[in-house]
Parts: sequence; C-alpha cells; structure tokens
Amino acid sequence: MTNRFARSLYASTTSSIALGLALTVASPAFAQDAAQTPANTAEAGAATTEVPPAVETASQDVVVTGIRASLQNSARIKRNQATIVEVISAEDIGKLPDVSIADSLARLPGVTAQRLDGRDQRLSVRGLGPDFGMTLLNGREQVTVGDNRGVEYDQYPAEFFKSVVVNKSANAALVPAGISGTVDLRMLRPLDTSKPVVALNLRGQLNSNDKLNPEGKRVGYRGSATYVDQFANDTVGIAIGVSSMLQPTQIERYNAWGFPNSSSAGGNLLLGGAKPFVDSTALRRTGVVATIEVKPSDTSHTTLDILYSKFKQTQYLRGIEFPIAPDWSSGPVVNSYEATDGFVTDANVGGIVGVVRNDYNRRKAHNFSIGANHVQGLTDTINLTVDASYSMATRSDFLLENYSGTGYNLSGARDTINISQNGNGTFDIVPTLDYANPANLRLTDPRGWGYNGTEAVVQSGFLNQPKFEDELRALRASLDGELGGGFLNRWEVGAVYSRRSKDALYTSAFLCPKDPNPSCTVSSGTALSAPIPDAAIVGTVPLDYLGVPGMIALDPLYLYNNAYDVAFDNRPDSLARDYNVTEKVSTLYALVNIDTLLGSVPLRGSVGAQYVHTNQSSEGFVANQTGTLVTYAEVKDGDKYNHFLPSAALSFEVMPSTFVKMGASKTIMRPRMDQERVTRVFSTNPVNIGTSDPANQPYFTAYGGNAQLRPYKSRNLDLSLEHYFRQGGYIALSGYHKKLTDYVDPNRSFLADFSAVAATLPAAVQAQLNTTDGLVSGPANDGKGKIFGQELSLSLPFANITPALDGFGVFGSIARVKSKVQYASQPGTIQIPGLSKYVGNAEVYYEKYGFQARVSYRYRSKFIGEVAGLSASPTFRTAKAEGILDAQLGYEFKTGALEGLSIIGQAKNITNRPFVTYENNDTDRVIDYQRYGRDYYLSLSYKF
Repeated sequence: MTNRFARSLYASTTSSIALGLALTVASPAFAQDAAQTPANTAEAGAATTEVPPAVETASQDVVVTGIRASLQNSARIKRNQATIVEVISAEDIGKLPDVSIADSLARLPGVTAQRLDGRDQRLSVRGLGPDFGMTLLNGREQVTVGDNRGVEYDQYPAEFFKSVVVNKSANAALVPAGISGTVDLRMLRPLDTSKPVVALNLRGQLNSNDKLNPEGKRVGYRGSATYVDQFANDTVGIAIGVSSMLQPTQIERYNAWGFPNSSSAGGNLLLGGAKPFVDSTALRRTGVVATIEVKPSDTSHTTLDILYSKFKQTQYLRGIEFPIAPDWSSGPVVNSYEATDGFVTDANVGGIVGVVRNDYNRRKAHNFSIGANHVQGLTDTINLTVDASYSMATRSDFLLENYSGTGYNLSGARDTINISQNGNGTFDIVPTLDYANPANLRLTDPRGWGYNGTEAVVQSGFLNQPKFEDELRALRASLDGELGGGFLNRWEVGAVYSRRSKDALYTSAFLCPKDPNPSCTVSSGTALSAPIPDAAIVGTVPLDYLGVPGMIALDPLYLYNNAYDVAFDNRPDSLARDYNVTEKVSTLYALVNIDTLLGSVPLRGSVGAQYVHTNQSSEGFVANQTGTLVTYAEVKDGDKYNHFLPSAALSFEVMPSTFVKMGASKTIMRPRMDQERVTRVFSTNPVNIGTSDPANQPYFTAYGGNAQLRPYKSRNLDLSLEHYFRQGGYIALSGYHKKLTDYVDPNRSFLADFSAVAATLPAAVQAQLNTTDGLVSGPANDGKGKIFGQELSLSLPFANITPALDGFGVFGSIARVKSKVQYASQPGTIQIPGLSKYVGNAEVYYEKYGFQARVSYRYRSKFIGEVAGLSASPTFRTAKAEGILDAQLGYEFKTGALEGLSIIGQAKNITNRPFVTYENNDTDRVIDYQRYGRDYYLSLSYKF
C-alpha cells in the first residue's frame, strides 16, 4: 500500500507540474539580479548569497511579504547558484516559515526528518541519514550535543537565521562537505538591513494530550527579541537576539520486546513482552546571538558572529514491563490463546511478574560558537579572506530507572493478564493485579535482573550518566581574484585547518534498597526489598490507552535521594564506552570560476579540487573481567591518510530562465565517532597462547571500535533542469548517482595490536606469546554500493496562470531514491539508515492584503530509524511510513495603530500520526508505537 500511494502521489505531482509548465514556459523571465555572486562566496563555496529585498507583484501595488517573499527569495538564491541547492528564507527578521529549522528543512525536495520525542530532529538528505551529512553555521563546521556527528537542530533557535541553504552538489571551496549534502545555517547581516529594526515574537503552545504525568505540562511558550541597527554612516552594524522557550510533549508509548515462536502457543509467534509507558517531557532552551559587522570601505569587511544556547530537558516516564512469553522469561504460563496465520492475537497468560517503572531522565546541554571573518582587498582585483572559529558543545544526561514489584526475584504475588492485538499492531494488556495500590508493591528487583558481572545484586533501580564534550577549532585563509575576463573570470586558492576533539564518559550504578550494608550484592546480605515510602507517592497515572487501568506514580528523585544505596558499575562494558576521538584535518583547495558564453548560451560554474590530510587518533581503555578481577589498560591508536577530491559545477542557461546544471565531485564523510573509538572489551584464550596465526587462532579477542577506520567515499554525478517563472517560482527536475566505497560495516573482524594489554599480563604468560596481535569484532571499511535518485519540485504562484489568482500558490516535490549497498561479509544488499524510497511534500498557500493561510503535507515511506535502546545505546529499527499534516492561518496589520503586528495560528500533526517501528518487515510485529498528539500554536509578532 505504501508504494502504491507513493506512485500515485508521484503521478499526480507530475501532472500538476506539467500543467504549470505548459501554462508558463512561454512567458518571459523576470530580470536577473544585478549583483553577481563573488567567486569566494556562493559560486565557490557554501552559498553565501544574501537574501535580496522582497519584490513587488506585477500590479506594482502590493509588496510581496511573508510566505510568498520567503519562497521567492529562496528561488532567487537557488537560481543564482551554479551548484544544485535548496533554500529556506525567513519571512521576515526573526520569522522562519515553520515551528523549527528542522520542520522547514523537512519540506525541501529530497529532505526529510525523523521525529524524536515529537520533534523533527534527525535529517535525511537524498536518502542518507544524518551520519552522511554536514552542518555548517555561517559556512563553518559545527559540533553537536548528540552522541555522534549528526546535529540535533533543536539546539539552534530558529529566530536567529535569515536563510538555510542545503548544498546537494559540491565544489572545491565547500569545506567540509558531506556525501548526502551540506546544510548551511545563515545568520542575518545587519548592514543588509535598510533601517534599524526591533522585532518581538511571542508564541504559545498547547498539546492536545492532557498531561499524562503529575509533573507534565500541556502549555508551552516561546519568546524572542531581535535588535538590528547601523552606525557610523552605515559602516558598522549590529544584530542582537535573545530567545527563550518551554516546549512540552505528552507521549503515549508502547514498546514490545519482540515475538518468539513460542512452544507454549503451538509454535506461533507470541508477544515476548511489552511495556506501556506515559511520557511527559519539557524542553527549556535559552539562546543568545550577536553579530557585529564593520565595513569602513569597499576593500575591508569584518564580521563577528557569536551564538550561545543552553537547554534542559526533563522527562518523566511511568509504565509497567510485562514479560509474557515463557520462552524468554521465567514464570509465565499460557492458559489459552487464539492465533491467525501463525501469529497469536489473543491470549490469557498467568504467572506474570511485572516490573513497575517510575523513571526520570534529565539532559543539560550547552552550545557555544564564535567566528570572525575578515575580507581585505589587497589590490583592485585580489582579496585576502581570513576566517577563525571556535565551537564547543557539552552535554550531561541523568537517566534514572526505578523498579518496584510484588517481591524480589519472582518471590511475590503473580498476575494473570489478557492480551489482545489492536488494529494498529499494539496489544491491550488487561491485568488482574491492582498496580495503583501501593500495598501490593515494594521497592525491589522483581525479576532478579541485577548482576554486576560476577554475582547477583538487588537492582531496584539503575542510573546511567553519560557525558559528552565536543570541541572544534578551525582556521581558514584564502586568496581570490579576477582573471581579466574571458572563459575563466575568477580564481580562488585557500587552506583550512581544523581540530575536533570529542570526549565521551559513561558512568553507571546499581541502586538497591537502603540499609546498613551498602554493597547491593545478595551475598552480602543486603535488603532484598523495602516498602514504598509514603512521601514518594505523588498519585497515579492512567495506562488505559493500552488496557491497564492505572499504576502508582512515585517521585523518582525522592527515591534516588532517600531510598537507595548506590553501587558503582565497573563492568568492562562500562569502561569500554569511554573514549576520546581527535581529528586534525588540513585541507588545501583551488578552483577557477567560469562565466562566459558558449555561442548564445550563458555558462557559469567552477572547476577545482581539494587535497585533504587527516590525522585521527583515539584514547581510552581496553578492559577485561576474570572472576571478580577487572583488568584494564590505557590505549591509544589512530591513523593518517590523504584524499584528493576533484569537483566541477556548471550551469547552462539553455533558454531564458531555463538552466541545465551539472555537477561531478568526489566527497568523503567521516564515520560515526563512537565507531572511531579505540576502547574495547577483551578476552584471552589460553589454548592459543603460542599462536602465530592470530587471524584464525587468536589468543586475544575483543569487541569495540576501530581507531583506524577511514571515511566513507563517494563519487557523485548530479544533473538538474530548472525553469523559473515570470511571476516567481520554478519547476525543477534533478537526478543523481552516488558510487560509495569504504562503506562502514559495523560488524566485522580485523587484526589489532594488543601490546598494551600484553604488558599487564604475568611475565610467564608474556614469555609464551609469539605475537601481540589479536582479533577484534568491530567496524571496518569493506562495504560498497550505489545510490541513485530523482527529484521533481514545483514552486508555482498562481499569478503565473492568471492575475485573478494572485496570492494563491503551491509548493511541492516528490523524490525517489534507490540504493544497492553490500557488505563484503554477507550476500545481498542492506538497508541504509534514514533512507526512504519515496519522500514527498505538498503545500497550498494564500497570502495577500495581510492575510496568509497555508496547509502542508509531507510523506516519507518506511526507513531504518535510529532510536534509543538498552542503557541509552543507539539501535536501529524499521520505521513505518508516515504522513504529517500541518496548517497555519494569520494576519498582518499593514496600516494604522497596529501596523507591524502579525498574528499567526498554527496546528502541527493534525491527524495525530504516530511514530511506529516494526521488525522483520512485518507491520503486525510492532516494536515501538508513540503517539505525540497534536500541537497548537498562537504567535504574536511585532516589528518596528
């Protein structure tokens, strides 16, 4: 059904675009912008063209603003680039056209987003997930508060950006560039503003779900203020902005453990276990931005950008884990069942020992970025540009789990439940036991899960505290100049040096009922359970959306501070997650720009190359546990390597306002930073102590990362046909092909040096070793494949059809992508994370005389999504196809006492579409089901 819908959407979009082109292709083009893009900015690099002023309609009586101005300015930037780009422009100062940057980006052709906690966060560009793309701020690489390289866009206040450019093809001055694309977030430039501006924005938010936890919130807010001014005869400009927000989310969660073929249910697939949870999350963020721009003459231009944001996210999760299938858990007994096509749809199961969870997660993060750029004219034709930047992000998580049940390790009362599958793939779970009554429960380890690597512990709770620090320093210098006309009109040469260092530190601990013996081990005689303190009870929460009438709500922080002893978790797996990865990258680049006529056909573009030298290293621990003894050694490893990356971008204006754009390039993308870590868990095999063949008979074995991992490589071909309409808008058809090599297989085996480990062994053991090489299970560069896709997009103001429809318009796109990527270790092809075969969006809008209205819909077919797994580790699951419907309605006062005031109402996720994952390509086998509810916004903006 998914493919049929996508093909239908593709066909209908194609028909609409063909009609629009037929009506407008013969119309004359609107004039090109007088100013040409300089060689060392947009044509050569990261699309730095500033947004031109709003244009007027054909009747010359209404100034185009808001949605139409945003689309028209975006089309102008796209038109003027020789490379293939997609652009978002702010409707006005402090006003991007969507709730967030990620929301706006997800509406661009070939771009889509994965929702996390109800927010668009993980971007996929041209079928490749966030691990394959690069994010820049004002042309500068950025660090992230995320686990790896992918930027979490909600760390950036959207009010501070004038435009966002997605570079889909590369040229030599785009440093660094991603394989899928490069997203460049562009702050406004105060000297481009014609007069002083003060812009104020206030937005309220309401979630359709009532608060699901006692601490939850339904109402949020967002406020911002921006001040822009010029001084000293317009040679000095400043822009200052501040933003604050509270964004609440209420989520009904369902998670299944999986579906074993259960002998207790006739060999049919049976729900292995499930946990319905209610999630109340509140994200608070404060951001400050400042730009100082100084241009005392035409030959000297200096810009300083500063951005700081901090956010704190708190999350209360309450629910019950129900182990169900006897094949996976001790205790359950299947009393009766009904099955259809080998799948149990209804069952009565006794002997259930559930785990009541009252969890609390807190994330604190800070992001700071500063960059200074100076352009100095050395002669009439030669410029020197120097750019220095620093970016830092820190993040600390506090992930607290609290367990309660009827008794320790299956010793308490057991429940009998009825399970029945719903039409959406989830299961209703109707218990017999009253989980809302504190008399039925105790603080304990209900199923005896606690184990510290050598013996049992009473795990009535668990705490994970990962911390990340990401730091990047960069220096760029370039010379550019004119070539005196002719076929080649400009040149640019430059060098970029960057040093990025990321630290990850994971701390975890077992929590057990407080008593005079704080060890938490069963053998030490620690308390096996404790009554629930009255002071910890804050009420009950309903789980009736999946059949459970309710459960007790406890204050997780009260329990942590008053009811638990803490035992540090020093298992090797915990030590092996700590790491530092440092990358020192030096890039030399050169290019020449083309601006000429081939006969009567204007031709623009560039040809160039990059030479990239990388010195990467990682430090951490290699750890082992034998009995109660944990052995570890500090290790360091890395690699040095070079890449030569040529590129060419050409734009032919084959007819007035009709362009054929071609691009060819070689690009690289560094692997996930947790895959580059050197840390590992090792073991030894005494049978092979004297081996001389470590590849087949290793004495040392380990699993972990690979500090010698190389980047993904891609050879890219891009082609785009673009026609721009007389009254604004465009139609574009593009195709691309990417040939990938050095693709990372995360589950390979390779030889590594264990000399640091060998040095910790007894001398007698060392004397028997013939080699310190051993076998590591981890990531390696042995995959390859191809990606190819097509994109069709249309931005059509209806004034191109008839003046009677002025103010109406559509914007839409459909993209199709296929991949064929294979690991050397296995037959067949793999599914690339983040890749949806079909991605589409459609938007209808009206804007005139101050009124504006917009309805938008975006669709993506199924994909492999990254979600949080056990102990906050990232894991991948197949996510179901989804379509999101949004709308907005507003009015801006153009005259009178309220001139400058605008009011906008927005509704997001109108159809309340859930986020769903499943396993084995079987949509009946739902693993995650998260319903976020609808969000409603009311915004007031005032500019004077």
